[in-house]
Amino acid sequence: MGLVGFQEKEDEGVLVKNKYRRMDMESREGEEDSVLSIERKQLERSKTTKKYVFACAVFASLNSVLLGYDVGVMSGAILFIQEDLKITEVQQEVLVGILSFVSLIGSLAAGRTSDAIGRKWTMGFAAVIFQTGAVVMTVAPTFRVLMIGRLLAGVGIGFGVMIAPVYIVEISPAIARGSLTSFPEIFINIGILLGYVSNYAFSGFSSHINWRIMLAVGILPSVFIAVALFIIPESPRWLVMKDRINEAREVLMKTNENEGEVEERLAEIQTAATKANGEIEEKAIWRELLSPSPLLRRMLITGVGIQCFQQITGIDATVYYSPTIFRDAGIEDKTKLLAATVSVGFAKTIFILIAIVLIDKVGRKPLLYVSTIGMTTCLFILALSLSVLGGKAGITMAILAVCGNVAFFSVGIGPVCWVVTSEIFPLKLRAQASAVGAVGNRVCSGLVAMSFLSVTRAITVGGTFFIFSAVSALSVAFVHFFVPETKGKSLEQIELLFQKNVDWQKSEVELGDVEQLVQKV
Repeated sequence: MGLVGFQEKEDEGVLVKNKYRRMDMESREGEEDSVLSIERKQLERSKTTKKYVFACAVFASLNSVLLGYDVGVMSGAILFIQEDLKITEVQQEVLVGILSFVSLIGSLAAGRTSDAIGRKWTMGFAAVIFQTGAVVMTVAPTFRVLMIGRLLAGVGIGFGVMIAPVYIVEISPAIARGSLTSFPEIFINIGILLGYVSNYAFSGFSSHINWRIMLAVGILPSVFIAVALFIIPESPRWLVMKDRINEAREVLMKTNENEGEVEERLAEIQTAATKANGEIEEKAIWRELLSPSPLLRRMLITGVGIQCFQQITGIDATVYYSPTIFRDAGIEDKTKLLAATVSVGFAKTIFILIAIVLIDKVGRKPLLYVSTIGMTTCLFILALSLSVLGGKAGITMAILAVCGNVAFFSVGIGPVCWVVTSEIFPLKLRAQASAVGAVGNRVCSGLVAMSFLSVTRAITVGGTFFIFSAVSALSVAFVHFFVPETKGKSLEQIELLFQKNVDWQKSEVELGDVEQLVQKV
Protein backbone atom coordinates (compact mmCIF):
# COMPACT_ATOMS: atom_id res chain seq x y z
CA MET A 1 0.00 0.00 0.00
CA GLY A 2 2.89 2.31 0.89
CA LEU A 3 4.64 1.36 -2.34
CA VAL A 4 1.49 2.02 -4.32
CA GLY A 5 0.99 5.38 -2.58
CA PHE A 6 4.60 6.33 -3.26
CA GLN A 7 4.21 5.35 -6.85
CA GLU A 8 1.06 7.42 -7.13
CA LYS A 9 2.80 10.45 -5.60
CA GLU A 10 5.78 9.98 -7.93
CA ASP A 11 3.44 9.75 -10.93
CA GLU A 12 1.59 12.81 -9.69
CA GLY A 13 4.91 14.71 -9.35
CA VAL A 14 5.89 13.74 -12.86
CA LEU A 15 2.54 14.99 -14.11
CA VAL A 16 3.01 18.26 -12.25
CA LYS A 17 6.57 18.66 -13.61
CA ASN A 18 5.38 17.88 -17.13
CA LYS A 19 2.56 20.35 -16.68
CA TYR A 20 4.95 23.11 -15.60
CA ARG A 21 7.35 22.13 -18.37
CA ARG A 22 4.55 22.42 -20.94
CA MET A 23 3.45 25.73 -19.45
CA ASP A 24 7.05 26.96 -19.56
CA MET A 25 7.43 25.81 -23.17
CA GLU A 26 4.15 27.44 -24.12
CA SER A 27 5.29 30.63 -22.41
CA ARG A 28 8.59 30.58 -24.30
CA GLU A 29 6.83 29.83 -27.57
CA GLY A 30 4.47 32.72 -26.85
CA GLU A 31 7.41 35.03 -26.22
CA GLU A 32 9.13 33.85 -29.40
CA ASP A 33 5.94 34.40 -31.37
CA SER A 34 5.65 37.86 -29.86
CA VAL A 35 9.26 38.70 -30.76
CA LEU A 36 8.76 37.36 -34.29
CA SER A 37 5.58 39.39 -34.59
CA ILE A 38 7.40 42.56 -33.50
CA GLU A 39 10.28 41.84 -35.89
CA ARG A 40 7.82 41.16 -38.70
CA LYS A 41 6.00 44.44 -38.04
CA GLN A 42 9.31 46.30 -37.86
CA LEU A 43 10.40 44.77 -41.17
CA GLU A 44 7.11 45.70 -42.81
CA ARG A 45 7.38 49.24 -41.40
CA SER A 46 10.96 49.48 -42.65
CA LYS A 47 9.94 48.46 -46.17
CA THR A 48 6.98 50.85 -46.19
CA THR A 49 9.12 53.72 -44.91
CA LYS A 50 11.86 53.12 -47.47
CA LYS A 51 9.32 53.06 -50.31
CA TYR A 52 7.69 56.25 -49.05
CA VAL A 53 10.95 58.19 -48.67
CA PHE A 54 12.15 56.86 -52.04
CA ALA A 55 8.94 58.10 -53.69
CA CYS A 56 9.32 61.53 -52.05
CA ALA A 57 12.91 61.81 -53.30
CA VAL A 58 11.89 60.80 -56.83
CA PHE A 59 9.02 63.28 -57.02
CA ALA A 60 11.13 66.07 -55.53
CA SER A 61 13.81 65.43 -58.16
CA LEU A 62 11.52 65.80 -61.17
CA ASN A 63 12.41 69.50 -61.51
CA SER A 64 15.97 68.39 -62.16
CA VAL A 65 14.83 66.60 -65.32
CA LEU A 66 13.92 70.04 -66.67
CA LEU A 67 17.44 71.37 -66.11
CA GLY A 68 19.06 68.26 -67.55
CA TYR A 69 16.79 68.19 -70.58
CA ASP A 70 17.45 71.85 -71.32
CA VAL A 71 21.23 71.33 -71.12
CA GLY A 72 21.12 68.23 -73.31
CA VAL A 73 18.61 69.38 -75.91
CA MET A 74 20.21 72.81 -76.41
CA SER A 75 23.54 71.23 -77.39
CA GLY A 76 21.91 69.89 -80.56
CA ALA A 77 19.06 72.36 -80.99
CA ILE A 78 21.51 75.27 -81.23
CA LEU A 79 22.81 73.86 -84.52
CA PHE A 80 19.34 74.13 -86.06
CA ILE A 81 18.41 77.42 -84.30
CA GLN A 82 21.51 78.97 -85.87
CA GLU A 83 20.40 77.72 -89.28
CA ASP A 84 16.75 78.77 -88.86
CA LEU A 85 17.06 82.17 -87.12
CA LYS A 86 20.48 83.06 -88.61
CA ILE A 87 22.04 83.93 -85.26
CA THR A 88 25.71 84.82 -84.78
CA GLU A 89 28.31 82.93 -82.75
CA VAL A 90 28.07 85.49 -79.94
CA GLN A 91 24.28 85.08 -79.88
CA GLN A 92 24.80 81.31 -79.61
CA GLU A 93 27.01 81.79 -76.56
CA VAL A 94 24.52 84.17 -74.97
CA LEU A 95 21.58 81.85 -75.67
CA VAL A 96 23.35 78.86 -74.15
CA GLY A 97 25.04 80.60 -71.22
CA ILE A 98 22.37 83.08 -70.15
CA LEU A 99 20.29 80.32 -68.56
CA SER A 100 22.95 79.75 -65.90
CA PHE A 101 23.20 83.43 -65.02
CA VAL A 102 19.44 83.93 -64.88
CA SER A 103 18.98 80.77 -62.83
CA LEU A 104 20.94 82.36 -60.01
CA ILE A 105 18.04 84.81 -59.61
CA GLY A 106 15.77 81.84 -59.03
CA SER A 107 18.27 80.23 -56.67
CA LEU A 108 18.60 83.38 -54.58
CA ALA A 109 14.83 83.88 -54.43
CA ALA A 110 14.22 80.20 -53.68
CA GLY A 111 15.85 80.37 -50.24
CA ARG A 112 13.52 83.04 -48.89
CA THR A 113 10.53 81.68 -50.84
CA SER A 114 10.97 78.19 -49.42
CA ASP A 115 11.26 79.58 -45.89
CA ALA A 116 7.99 81.47 -46.45
CA ILE A 117 5.73 79.03 -48.34
CA GLY A 118 7.51 75.74 -47.74
CA ARG A 119 9.90 73.50 -49.65
CA LYS A 120 7.18 71.57 -51.46
CA TRP A 121 5.26 74.48 -52.95
CA THR A 122 8.49 76.20 -53.98
CA MET A 123 9.16 73.17 -56.19
CA GLY A 124 5.71 73.59 -57.74
CA PHE A 125 6.33 77.28 -58.34
CA ALA A 126 9.60 76.42 -60.09
CA ALA A 127 7.83 74.03 -62.46
CA VAL A 128 5.22 76.63 -63.43
CA ILE A 129 7.84 79.26 -64.29
CA PHE A 130 9.91 76.79 -66.34
CA GLN A 131 6.88 75.52 -68.22
CA THR A 132 5.92 79.08 -69.18
CA GLY A 133 9.42 79.68 -70.51
CA ALA A 134 9.41 76.41 -72.45
CA VAL A 135 6.14 77.34 -74.18
CA VAL A 136 7.50 80.77 -75.17
CA MET A 137 10.70 79.20 -76.60
CA THR A 138 8.72 76.64 -78.58
CA VAL A 139 6.67 79.26 -80.47
CA ALA A 140 9.42 81.93 -80.66
CA PRO A 141 9.47 83.58 -84.14
CA THR A 142 12.65 85.60 -83.43
CA PHE A 143 15.83 85.46 -81.39
CA ARG A 144 14.48 88.15 -79.02
CA VAL A 145 11.36 86.14 -78.14
CA LEU A 146 13.49 83.02 -77.81
CA MET A 147 15.64 84.87 -75.26
CA ILE A 148 12.54 85.88 -73.23
CA GLY A 149 11.52 82.23 -72.97
CA ARG A 150 15.08 81.30 -72.09
CA LEU A 151 15.11 83.86 -69.25
CA LEU A 152 11.87 82.48 -67.77
CA ALA A 153 13.13 78.90 -68.05
CA GLY A 154 16.36 79.94 -66.29
CA VAL A 155 14.52 81.44 -63.33
CA GLY A 156 12.42 78.26 -62.98
CA ILE A 157 15.52 76.08 -63.14
CA GLY A 158 17.22 78.24 -60.49
CA PHE A 159 14.33 77.64 -58.10
CA GLY A 160 14.23 73.91 -58.76
CA VAL A 161 17.96 73.15 -58.67
CA MET A 162 18.34 74.78 -55.25
CA ILE A 163 15.26 73.56 -53.40
CA ALA A 164 15.15 69.85 -54.35
CA PRO A 165 18.35 68.84 -52.45
CA VAL A 166 17.30 70.90 -49.42
CA TYR A 167 13.90 69.18 -49.30
CA ILE A 168 15.35 65.68 -49.71
CA VAL A 169 18.09 66.16 -47.12
CA GLU A 170 15.52 67.36 -44.59
CA ILE A 171 13.14 64.46 -45.14
CA SER A 172 15.67 61.59 -45.42
CA PRO A 173 16.99 59.36 -42.61
CA ALA A 174 20.73 59.80 -41.99
CA ILE A 175 21.63 56.27 -43.13
CA ALA A 176 20.31 56.87 -46.67
CA ARG A 177 20.57 60.66 -46.93
CA GLY A 178 23.55 60.65 -49.30
CA SER A 179 21.94 58.33 -51.82
CA LEU A 180 18.56 60.06 -51.72
CA THR A 181 20.00 63.57 -51.94
CA SER A 182 21.86 62.44 -55.06
CA PHE A 183 18.56 61.81 -56.84
CA PRO A 184 18.38 65.34 -58.36
CA GLU A 185 21.74 64.70 -60.02
CA ILE A 186 20.43 61.38 -61.35
CA PHE A 187 17.45 63.13 -62.86
CA ILE A 188 19.64 65.86 -64.33
CA ASN A 189 21.57 63.11 -66.09
CA ILE A 190 18.38 61.41 -67.23
CA GLY A 191 17.21 64.77 -68.56
CA ILE A 192 20.49 65.32 -70.42
CA LEU A 193 20.25 61.87 -71.98
CA LEU A 194 16.63 62.50 -73.02
CA GLY A 195 17.73 65.82 -74.52
CA TYR A 196 20.44 64.09 -76.56
CA VAL A 197 18.02 61.40 -77.72
CA SER A 198 15.48 64.10 -78.64
CA ASN A 199 18.16 65.85 -80.73
CA TYR A 200 18.88 62.64 -82.60
CA ALA A 201 15.22 61.62 -82.97
CA PHE A 202 13.93 64.93 -84.39
CA SER A 203 17.00 65.99 -86.39
CA GLY A 204 15.41 64.64 -89.57
CA PHE A 205 12.70 67.31 -89.63
CA SER A 206 13.22 70.70 -91.28
CA SER A 207 15.36 73.19 -89.38
CA HIS A 208 12.30 75.43 -88.86
CA ILE A 209 10.39 72.68 -87.02
CA ASN A 210 12.86 70.25 -85.41
CA TRP A 211 14.32 72.52 -82.70
CA ARG A 212 10.83 73.65 -81.69
CA ILE A 213 9.72 70.04 -81.18
CA MET A 214 12.92 69.37 -79.21
CA LEU A 215 12.19 72.26 -76.84
CA ALA A 216 8.46 71.48 -76.56
CA VAL A 217 9.13 67.96 -75.24
CA GLY A 218 10.66 69.59 -72.14
CA ILE A 219 7.18 70.68 -71.03
CA LEU A 220 6.06 67.10 -70.29
CA PRO A 221 7.83 66.59 -66.91
CA SER A 222 5.85 69.51 -65.47
CA VAL A 223 2.69 67.40 -65.66
CA PHE A 224 4.21 64.79 -63.37
CA ILE A 225 5.46 67.51 -61.01
CA ALA A 226 1.89 68.83 -60.65
CA VAL A 227 0.71 65.34 -59.63
CA ALA A 228 3.66 64.92 -57.23
CA LEU A 229 2.71 68.02 -55.23
CA PHE A 230 -0.43 66.28 -54.00
CA ILE A 231 1.50 63.17 -52.92
CA ILE A 232 4.68 64.28 -51.16
CA PRO A 233 4.59 65.83 -47.65
CA GLU A 234 6.16 69.06 -46.49
CA SER A 235 9.62 68.99 -44.90
CA PRO A 236 9.32 68.15 -41.18
CA ARG A 237 12.07 70.62 -40.33
CA TRP A 238 10.21 73.45 -42.09
CA LEU A 239 7.02 72.44 -40.27
CA VAL A 240 8.83 72.65 -36.93
CA MET A 241 10.20 76.07 -37.85
CA LYS A 242 6.58 77.15 -38.42
CA ASP A 243 5.54 75.58 -35.07
CA ARG A 244 3.39 72.94 -36.79
CA ILE A 245 4.68 70.21 -34.50
CA ASN A 246 1.89 67.64 -34.95
CA GLU A 247 2.22 67.77 -38.74
CA ALA A 248 5.99 67.36 -38.43
CA ARG A 249 5.46 64.33 -36.16
CA GLU A 250 3.15 62.75 -38.75
CA VAL A 251 5.75 63.18 -41.48
CA LEU A 252 8.51 61.74 -39.27
CA MET A 253 6.29 58.75 -38.50
CA LYS A 254 6.18 58.04 -42.22
CA THR A 255 9.87 58.64 -42.91
CA ASN A 256 11.57 56.98 -39.90
CA GLU A 257 11.95 53.20 -39.82
CA ASN A 258 12.04 53.02 -36.03
CA GLU A 259 8.88 54.47 -34.51
CA GLY A 260 10.64 54.87 -31.16
CA GLU A 261 13.15 57.29 -32.66
CA VAL A 262 10.48 59.70 -33.94
CA GLU A 263 10.15 61.67 -30.70
CA GLU A 264 13.93 61.77 -30.27
CA ARG A 265 14.39 63.09 -33.81
CA LEU A 266 11.55 65.59 -33.33
CA ALA A 267 13.16 66.84 -30.11
CA GLU A 268 16.50 67.36 -31.92
CA ILE A 269 14.80 69.34 -34.67
CA GLN A 270 12.84 71.41 -32.15
CA THR A 271 16.04 72.23 -30.27
CA ALA A 272 17.75 73.32 -33.49
CA ALA A 273 14.67 75.31 -34.58
CA THR A 274 14.35 77.04 -31.18
CA LYS A 275 17.99 78.03 -31.31
CA ALA A 276 17.58 79.18 -34.92
CA ASN A 277 14.48 81.27 -34.19
CA GLY A 278 16.18 82.90 -31.24
CA GLU A 279 19.25 83.78 -33.27
CA ILE A 280 17.19 85.03 -36.21
CA GLU A 281 15.78 87.72 -33.94
CA GLU A 282 19.26 88.83 -32.99
CA LYS A 283 20.78 88.85 -36.44
CA ALA A 284 19.21 88.78 -39.91
CA ILE A 285 20.12 85.72 -41.94
CA TRP A 286 21.59 87.61 -44.88
CA ARG A 287 23.57 89.88 -42.60
CA GLU A 288 25.00 86.76 -40.97
CA LEU A 289 25.87 85.25 -44.35
CA LEU A 290 27.55 88.46 -45.51
CA SER A 291 29.42 88.86 -42.22
CA PRO A 292 29.92 85.24 -41.12
CA SER A 293 31.50 83.93 -37.95
CA PRO A 294 34.75 81.94 -38.41
CA LEU A 295 32.84 78.63 -38.27
CA LEU A 296 30.14 79.77 -40.71
CA ARG A 297 32.89 81.09 -42.96
CA ARG A 298 34.39 77.60 -43.01
CA MET A 299 31.02 76.14 -43.95
CA LEU A 300 30.61 78.71 -46.73
CA ILE A 301 34.10 78.02 -48.10
CA THR A 302 33.24 74.32 -48.27
CA GLY A 303 29.74 74.75 -49.68
CA VAL A 304 30.36 77.53 -52.21
CA GLY A 305 33.82 76.23 -53.11
CA ILE A 306 32.69 72.74 -54.06
CA GLN A 307 29.78 74.23 -56.07
CA CYS A 308 32.16 76.44 -58.04
CA PHE A 309 34.68 73.66 -58.67
CA GLN A 310 31.87 71.46 -59.97
CA GLN A 311 31.43 73.91 -62.86
CA ILE A 312 34.82 75.55 -63.53
CA THR A 313 36.25 72.15 -64.41
CA GLY A 314 34.24 72.56 -67.63
CA ILE A 315 31.44 70.01 -67.35
CA ASP A 316 28.85 72.32 -68.91
CA ALA A 317 31.20 73.13 -71.79
CA THR A 318 31.63 69.40 -72.37
CA VAL A 319 27.88 68.76 -72.29
CA TYR A 320 26.59 71.87 -74.09
CA TYR A 321 29.27 71.84 -76.78
CA SER A 322 29.99 68.14 -77.22
CA PRO A 323 28.95 68.33 -80.91
CA THR A 324 31.44 71.22 -81.33
CA ILE A 325 34.17 69.19 -79.60
CA PHE A 326 33.54 66.16 -81.79
CA ARG A 327 33.43 68.34 -84.90
CA ASP A 328 36.86 69.71 -83.94
CA ALA A 329 38.06 66.13 -83.47
CA GLY A 330 37.07 65.34 -87.07
CA ILE A 331 33.39 64.28 -87.20
CA GLU A 332 31.57 66.39 -89.80
CA ASP A 333 28.15 64.78 -90.42
CA LYS A 334 25.46 66.28 -88.10
CA THR A 335 23.70 62.96 -87.55
CA LYS A 336 26.99 61.30 -86.54
CA LEU A 337 27.76 64.24 -84.26
CA LEU A 338 24.47 63.81 -82.44
CA ALA A 339 24.90 60.02 -82.28
CA ALA A 340 28.32 60.46 -80.64
CA THR A 341 26.74 62.91 -78.22
CA VAL A 342 24.15 60.30 -77.18
CA SER A 343 27.02 58.06 -76.04
CA VAL A 344 28.10 60.88 -73.70
CA GLY A 345 24.60 60.99 -72.24
CA PHE A 346 24.60 57.24 -71.60
CA ALA A 347 28.00 57.37 -69.87
CA LYS A 348 26.89 60.27 -67.67
CA THR A 349 23.65 58.53 -66.66
CA ILE A 350 25.05 55.05 -66.00
CA PHE A 351 27.81 56.26 -63.68
CA ILE A 352 25.51 58.41 -61.58
CA LEU A 353 23.74 55.16 -60.64
CA ILE A 354 27.06 53.79 -59.38
CA ALA A 355 27.47 56.89 -57.22
CA ILE A 356 24.06 56.36 -55.65
CA VAL A 357 25.02 52.84 -54.59
CA LEU A 358 28.38 53.89 -53.14
CA ILE A 359 27.81 57.30 -51.56
CA ASP A 360 26.43 55.99 -48.24
CA LYS A 361 28.78 52.99 -48.19
CA VAL A 362 32.23 54.39 -48.97
CA GLY A 363 31.47 58.00 -48.07
CA ARG A 364 31.50 61.37 -49.80
CA LYS A 365 35.21 62.11 -49.71
CA PRO A 366 36.55 58.91 -51.37
CA LEU A 367 34.12 59.44 -54.26
CA LEU A 368 35.30 63.04 -54.59
CA TYR A 369 38.93 61.90 -54.79
CA VAL A 370 38.18 59.32 -57.48
CA SER A 371 36.05 61.82 -59.38
CA THR A 372 38.41 64.80 -59.40
CA ILE A 373 41.53 62.74 -60.17
CA GLY A 374 39.71 60.85 -62.94
CA MET A 375 38.35 64.07 -64.48
CA THR A 376 41.80 65.66 -64.42
CA THR A 377 43.24 62.71 -66.31
CA CYS A 378 40.43 62.56 -68.91
CA LEU A 379 40.52 66.32 -69.55
CA PHE A 380 44.27 66.15 -70.12
CA ILE A 381 43.86 63.22 -72.54
CA LEU A 382 41.08 65.08 -74.38
CA ALA A 383 43.32 68.15 -74.73
CA LEU A 384 46.11 65.97 -76.14
CA SER A 385 43.80 64.18 -78.58
CA LEU A 386 42.47 67.50 -79.93
CA SER A 387 45.90 69.15 -80.10
CA VAL A 388 48.19 66.35 -81.24
CA LEU A 389 46.28 63.38 -82.63
CA GLY A 390 44.22 63.35 -85.80
CA GLY A 391 42.16 61.04 -87.97
CA LYS A 392 40.28 58.05 -86.55
CA ALA A 393 42.66 57.71 -83.60
CA GLY A 394 42.00 61.31 -82.56
CA ILE A 395 38.23 60.90 -82.95
CA THR A 396 38.19 57.68 -80.93
CA MET A 397 40.37 59.12 -78.18
CA ALA A 398 38.26 62.30 -78.01
CA ILE A 399 35.00 60.35 -77.66
CA LEU A 400 36.49 58.09 -74.97
CA ALA A 401 37.96 61.06 -73.08
CA VAL A 402 34.67 63.00 -73.13
CA CYS A 403 32.73 59.92 -72.00
CA GLY A 404 35.34 59.27 -69.29
CA ASN A 405 35.18 62.87 -68.09
CA VAL A 406 31.39 62.89 -67.69
CA ALA A 407 31.52 59.41 -66.11
CA PHE A 408 34.00 60.50 -63.42
CA PHE A 409 31.96 63.67 -62.90
CA SER A 410 28.80 61.63 -62.34
CA VAL A 411 30.41 59.16 -59.96
CA GLY A 412 31.62 61.89 -57.61
CA ILE A 413 31.55 65.67 -57.68
CA GLY A 414 28.31 65.80 -59.69
CA PRO A 415 26.01 64.34 -57.01
CA VAL A 416 28.26 64.72 -53.93
CA CYS A 417 28.48 68.49 -54.44
CA TRP A 418 24.74 68.92 -53.85
CA VAL A 419 24.68 66.41 -50.99
CA VAL A 420 27.47 68.14 -49.06
CA THR A 421 26.05 71.63 -49.64
CA SER A 422 22.65 70.55 -48.34
CA GLU A 423 24.13 68.78 -45.29
CA ILE A 424 26.65 71.16 -43.79
CA PHE A 425 24.63 74.28 -42.95
CA PRO A 426 22.59 74.70 -39.72
CA LEU A 427 18.79 74.64 -39.94
CA LYS A 428 18.23 78.39 -39.71
CA LEU A 429 20.64 79.05 -42.61
CA ARG A 430 20.22 75.90 -44.68
CA ALA A 431 17.88 77.15 -47.39
CA GLN A 432 19.51 80.52 -47.98
CA ALA A 433 23.11 79.35 -47.53
CA SER A 434 22.42 76.54 -50.00
CA ALA A 435 21.05 79.23 -52.32
CA VAL A 436 24.40 81.06 -52.10
CA GLY A 437 26.17 77.85 -53.10
CA ALA A 438 23.76 77.35 -55.98
CA VAL A 439 24.44 80.92 -57.13
CA GLY A 440 28.17 80.18 -57.23
CA ASN A 441 27.42 77.06 -59.25
CA ARG A 442 25.22 78.90 -61.76
CA VAL A 443 27.61 81.85 -62.16
CA CYS A 444 30.54 79.55 -62.92
CA SER A 445 28.37 77.50 -65.28
CA GLY A 446 27.31 80.66 -67.12
CA LEU A 447 30.87 81.99 -67.39
CA VAL A 448 32.08 78.70 -68.86
CA ALA A 449 29.14 78.30 -71.25
CA MET A 450 29.18 81.91 -72.50
CA SER A 451 32.94 82.12 -73.01
CA PHE A 452 33.72 78.65 -74.38
CA LEU A 453 33.42 79.40 -78.11
CA SER A 454 35.33 82.69 -77.80
CA VAL A 455 38.12 81.09 -75.77
CA THR A 456 38.43 78.15 -78.18
CA ARG A 457 38.69 80.62 -81.07
CA ALA A 458 41.57 82.34 -79.23
CA ILE A 459 43.55 79.33 -77.94
CA THR A 460 41.92 76.33 -79.75
CA VAL A 461 39.61 73.70 -78.28
CA GLY A 462 42.57 71.62 -77.15
CA GLY A 463 44.17 74.56 -75.36
CA THR A 464 40.89 75.27 -73.55
CA PHE A 465 40.77 71.74 -72.20
CA PHE A 466 44.36 71.99 -70.98
CA ILE A 467 43.11 74.86 -68.78
CA PHE A 468 40.15 72.78 -67.57
CA SER A 469 42.57 69.97 -66.71
CA ALA A 470 44.70 72.32 -64.58
CA VAL A 471 41.62 73.63 -62.74
CA SER A 472 40.46 70.07 -62.13
CA ALA A 473 43.82 69.30 -60.54
CA LEU A 474 43.23 72.19 -58.12
CA SER A 475 39.86 70.68 -57.20
CA VAL A 476 41.68 67.58 -55.86
CA ALA A 477 43.56 69.79 -53.40
CA PHE A 478 40.36 71.63 -52.44
CA VAL A 479 38.62 68.34 -51.59
CA HIS A 480 41.56 67.26 -49.44
CA PHE A 481 41.78 70.45 -47.37
CA PHE A 482 38.23 71.82 -47.22
CA VAL A 483 35.66 69.02 -47.48
CA PRO A 484 34.84 66.93 -44.37
CA GLU A 485 33.36 63.42 -44.37
CA THR A 486 29.64 63.61 -43.48
CA LYS A 487 28.63 59.99 -44.11
CA GLY A 488 26.25 58.51 -41.53
CA LYS A 489 25.95 61.63 -39.38
CA SER A 490 22.68 63.40 -38.61
CA LEU A 491 22.35 67.02 -39.74
CA GLU A 492 22.64 68.14 -36.13
CA GLN A 493 25.86 66.12 -35.68
CA ILE A 494 27.37 67.66 -38.82
CA GLU A 495 26.71 71.11 -37.39
CA LEU A 496 28.58 70.09 -34.22
CA LEU A 497 31.41 68.78 -36.38
CA PHE A 498 31.92 72.27 -37.79
CA GLN A 499 31.34 73.96 -34.44
CA LYS A 500 34.04 71.86 -32.86
CA ASN A 501 36.47 72.76 -35.67
CA VAL A 502 37.99 69.27 -35.59
CA ASP A 503 40.70 67.96 -37.88
CA TRP A 504 38.70 66.94 -40.97
CA GLN A 505 41.29 64.41 -42.02
CA LYS A 506 40.58 62.48 -38.80
CA SER A 507 36.92 63.33 -38.37
CA GLU A 508 35.58 60.08 -39.78
CA VAL A 509 37.39 58.10 -37.07
CA GLU A 510 36.92 60.56 -34.22
CA LEU A 511 33.24 61.21 -34.83
CA GLY A 512 32.16 57.70 -35.71
CA ASP A 513 29.05 57.80 -33.52
CA VAL A 514 26.96 60.04 -31.31
CA GLU A 515 28.61 59.06 -28.02
CA GLN A 516 32.10 60.03 -29.22
CA LEU A 517 30.73 63.27 -30.63
CA VAL A 518 29.04 64.22 -27.33
CA GLN A 519 32.21 63.44 -25.39
CA LYS A 520 34.16 65.82 -27.60
CA VAL A 521 31.59 68.58 -27.20
